[in-house]
Amino acid sequence: MSGIEDLKVLLAHMEPTLGAETYVFCTFPDGRYGDYPELSPIASYSEEEGLTLVVTQAAADRQSLEYSCVLRKITLKVHSSLTAVGLTAAVAGQLARFGISANVLAGFYHDHIFVQAERAEEAVQALNHLSAESTGIQS
Repeated sequence: MSGIEDLKVLLAHMEPTLGAETYVFCTFPDGRYGDYPELSPIASYSEEEGLTLVVTQAAADRQSLEYSCVLRKITLKVHSSLTAVGLTAAVAGQLARFGISANVLAGFYHDHIFVQAERAEEAVQALNHLSAESTGIQS
């Protein structure tokens, strides 16, 4: 199953869902993929400067790891295609209008947006408004 590509359909059915857990991005200058399994990362990315892991705040705190901000994850429940055009831009643009940063990670089935924990509920409201606008329903 390849997912939905039509932007109007994606926006109308994105169903942003806020997770309860708080997350942090940690970096490990000499890290490699597969390192630090005890942290149970939900995502990793290898950059020139090192390995970035997305882990729960609790896991980072248990290991006394440094991080710069605390985030919550909003999952768009619509099954978006990896070749869909415009969803990330629309979501990030909507959140930018409210001064909310959007750290977007795409999985095979869904897009996940990490936002400042203290603005997470506001971010969901903003995304719900965007979804309602795309269907012609004013929220």
